[in-house]
Amino acid sequence: MALLVLILTRVIEIYIFVIIANALMSWLPGANESKLGQLISRLAEPYLNVFRFLPTLGGIDFSPVLAIIVLELAQQGLTRVAFMF
Repeated sequence: MALLVLILTRVIEIYIFVIIANALMSWLPGANESKLGQLISRLAEPYLNVFRFLPTLGGIDFSPVLAIIVLELAQQGLTRVAFMF
């Protein structure tokens, strides 16, 4: 059980970095057209689209922030549930 929780928490951490990279690349012109940019977009966008209901404020999309908060909460919940057993 502990190994499974460890693996899942690491996957969540990696996915958070993918979301951060996707958000940072959106500020760089042409970054999303590279092979790496396309890969990161394909990994991050399906999850980020769930949070696209948030309006942009001043041209800034806050959906990555909410997506990361939800992932962090899921990670903490997973860890707490694992330590219950």
